[in-house]
This record gives sequence, structure tokens and C-alpha cells, in this order.
Amino acid sequence: MKKQLLWLALLGALSLPAQAADKIKIGFISTLSGPGGVLGAAIRDGFNLALEHTGGKVGGLPVEVIVEDDQQKPDVAKQLADKMTKRDKVDFVTGVVFQNIMQAIEQPVFQAQTYLISTNTGPSDLAGERCNPLFFAAAWVSDSYSEASGKNVNDKGYKNVFVIAPNYPGGKDVVNGFKRFYKGGYAGEVYTKLGQLDYAVELSQLRAAKPDAVFFFLPGGMGVNFLKQYHQAGLNKEFPLFGTGWSFDQDTLAAVGEPTLGALNAAHWNLDLDNPQNKKFVADFEKKYNRLPNEFASQGYDALMLIDAAVRDVKGKVEDKEALRKALEAANFKSVRGAFKFNKNHFPIQNYYLRQVVKDDKGRFVNKTVATIFTDHPDAYVSACKM
Repeated sequence: MKKQLLWLALLGALSLPAQAADKIKIGFISTLSGPGGVLGAAIRDGFNLALEHTGGKVGGLPVEVIVEDDQQKPDVAKQLADKMTKRDKVDFVTGVVFQNIMQAIEQPVFQAQTYLISTNTGPSDLAGERCNPLFFAAAWVSDSYSEASGKNVNDKGYKNVFVIAPNYPGGKDVVNGFKRFYKGGYAGEVYTKLGQLDYAVELSQLRAAKPDAVFFFLPGGMGVNFLKQYHQAGLNKEFPLFGTGWSFDQDTLAAVGEPTLGALNAAHWNLDLDNPQNKKFVADFEKKYNRLPNEFASQGYDALMLIDAAVRDVKGKVEDKEALRKALEAANFKSVRGAFKFNKNHFPIQNYYLRQVVKDDKGRFVNKTVATIFTDHPDAYVSACKM
């Protein structure tokens, strides 16, 4: 309660009479190089498409977007956050892919009283006891995908699963989410180096463990290499493979191809979701970039649309922090997911779908929505949030 009162007092002190800004400034910090660069690029492309759909403005105002590559290095990300909030005086920071990057920039951004809009990572602590009025997740909490995967694997009756994920906070959150709904035993639990591309040792461990199924989370280039090596080792013929939407996103399917066919995975978005905003997003993204979008691109798109709606609702008076917070909480925009609403911790309450990799009528590998695993699913940490 004391923490909540301090937040309200702080926001109230900042809610002084404000005039509409002449220009909105957004700092876009993302991983645009290295093994994780494909994820940041997808988020950036979705974000830029949304900006094109808003006529190159945010809330009807001119916008300046400062794009920087964090190189997947926390120290670089912190320096960029300091520069953007102190020198550039941005109104919002967004674009982050990885949880360790978010942890590096959150305090500089919060100390500057700047709103931080996550386009991907959803740290469990920021969903729970460390929830913050300046933080909004336009994606999910990190372990929600794996909660849905865990329920799917559990419902299929598997009893002895081998788990593999990167050794960083996001990887641990994902595995914890899987364990929350999968109730069987474990043949093994392996954590790799973040950015690792060779899995010969881990695949040997997996084969020796003789699981009845495998659950993995290896984002970006890590997952591409793992899937190829898993197939080359013939393990796809021995052990059913389950993953999250991150592991079977559209860019991964295009890079890996045949070994992904038939794979089941869980996600909060898909190409075939039947709503007008999603149909326009998918068609325009493919036309603009000559490839199909993935969930990372969809999150970049929604993040910009969320910011656009909030700035419009406060009539450009972004210095009124309390009014801006309320406008962000209202989420008065059309999401590619369909209906969109925030929980009290500023994380979405949303559906999670079971998808299967198939070939479309053009011979491309795509995900097809086959079932709804969770409807209006809240994250597991909201009860600890005192906002």
C-alpha cells in the first residue's frame, strides 16, 4: 500500500498543466545484429509499418524515432537508455527483445520518468511485485507461451520430457511457465549459453536421456540452428518436439523449412487470425517487405499503435504523466490480435492458440491455428502487483 501511495504521489506531482507537444520522440532500442538480430529486425519492421499506417505521425503529431542497436549487450543498452532519456529527452522507449536487456535499461528509463513499452520481453518481476506504472508490455509475460505449451504437452499425456533453454532470466521464466502446467516428469533440463549455435553436446545428452518428448525454447538464430541439427541427427524420428511460438515463428520456418512441418507450438497471434486489422497488417507487411510477418513483427506493430492511441487520447499532452498512463491503460487501439486489454499490472489478458506448421497454397511453411488453448488468460504474477 505504501509503495502504491508513493507511485500515486509521484505521478500526481508530475500531472501539472501541460501543453500539447510539437513533436513526439521515441527511443527504439533493439537487438539488430548477431544471432538475435532477426528478432529485433522483425519488431522494427512491424513498428515502421504501423507508423506508415498512422500517416507517419503519432497521435496526429510529427514523430522522431531514434533507432539504436543494443548488440544484445546489456552495457551497450544501458548507455543507449541514458543517452535517449537524458540527452534526447524521448517521450517513450520501446523495441527491446531480450529480458537481460530490459533489466539493464529499466531503471535509467524509470528514473527519467519515461514510459517503457515492451515489444517482446515480459519479465516476471515487472508483472508481479516490481510492477511499475511506467512499464507496459505490448506482448506477454515471458512464460505465458510456455504455459500454453505445457498444458498442450500435458493434455497429450507425455510423462518424461527433456527441456532445453538458454541460461538467462527469460529462459528460466519460460521453463517455469512450462512446469506450471506440465505435471509429468523430466528426463533432463539443460540451459545453454545465450547466443549458442552448436548443439552437438546437448543433442547427445538428449539422445542418452531417452525422453518421450522434447520441449525447447531457443529464440532467433539459436532456434534455427537447433532445429536443423535436431533433424540432421535424426532425433525428429525418435522424440516428438514441442516449442513455443518463438521457436516456430515465420522467419524460422522460412530458414529451416521441411524439418518444421507438422510441429505444434503455442502463441498469442497468428497470420490467420480473422480480424480486419490483422488482415491488413499481414497483407501490407508482405507487400512492403516481401515476406510474411511473425509474432515479433505483430508486437512491434501493436506497440506503435498503443503509443499512437495514447498520445491521441491526451491530445498530445505527453508531459501529463498521469493522463498518459490512463490513456495507455485504456489501450484504445485496434490490435492485430483482436480485442486487447491490460490487466492491472500493465500486461495483456489475451488468448493463446495451438498452431501447427503446414504448407500453404504457395508452398510456404506457415503456422495454422488449430485450437485455442487459453481464453482471456492472465499472467501468473498479477496478484503480487500492488498498483
